[in-house]
Amino acid sequence: MKAAIYSQKKDLDTFLYLSKFISELENRGVQSVLFDEMAESLQFSKIFETFGNKQDLIDKKIDLFFTFGGDGTIVNSLTFIEDLEIPVVGVNIGRLGFLASFTKEEAFKEMDAILKGDVKTSRRSVIEVVSPKSDEFFPYALNDVTVSRKETTSMITVDSYINDEFLNVFWGDGVIVSTPTGSTAYSLSCGGPIISPNNENFVITPIAPHNLNVRPLVVNDKVEIKFKVESRVPQYSLSLDSRLIHIETDKEIVIKKASFQLLLVQPNNLSFYETIRQKLLWGRDKRN
Repeated sequence: MKAAIYSQKKDLDTFLYLSKFISELENRGVQSVLFDEMAESLQFSKIFETFGNKQDLIDKKIDLFFTFGGDGTIVNSLTFIEDLEIPVVGVNIGRLGFLASFTKEEAFKEMDAILKGDVKTSRRSVIEVVSPKSDEFFPYALNDVTVSRKETTSMITVDSYINDEFLNVFWGDGVIVSTPTGSTAYSLSCGGPIISPNNENFVITPIAPHNLNVRPLVVNDKVEIKFKVESRVPQYSLSLDSRLIHIETDKEIVIKKASFQLLLVQPNNLSFYETIRQKLLWGRDKRN
């Protein structure tokens, strides 16, 4: 068995933790393949195989993909895994951690169960930007796709369509299209609802809308969503998770559900509802 090791952290604590974790994998006959930039920065004493893209994961026949960090690290793993359906094990050495379900201690305790497949796997839907097509950006997002203003304090106007049927004109700072996974991210900060991961929906959430009666809308994820943007400047911003590009205002954005999903490994004793209780501190208000 081969396991990919991916982290964006490059500090001493991460180096020491990963060294111990990789050693435990080796004791169980699992070969570690390290993210090339991480391996170069942390300078392990042993020489490991490395990966830097999707093709490397295919060539090296990776069975599991371990991420060490927060939710952003798991979200970035999509750029490597794409449609390969390699299970992702998120070890939380970051902050909030809605997706990175295993603590540093649990990762060791549950290692045998993870390697044997005796854990839960949650299938997470992915958004695809169908148009415009470009080699300049990776067209998939796990959390959300956002259309927003660029280099102006003025509002932008976003005409929105669902399956080519006119929906609304959003006046404001922009619009978010979120998956259920992303409903606890940017969309939540903008007043969007929380949606459990097993629902087949998108959330369309306006960002600072000029009209206060404009509210987030939940739609079926089988629809195609189209945006036409008007702005006082010739470009607007398009973000896919944490990746940002700039698009000319004469280009429309077409969004739909991708044909593949991301497989997220979770402890057997942890549910989505328990996670949001823990992370959002529900029921812990001492005034109740």
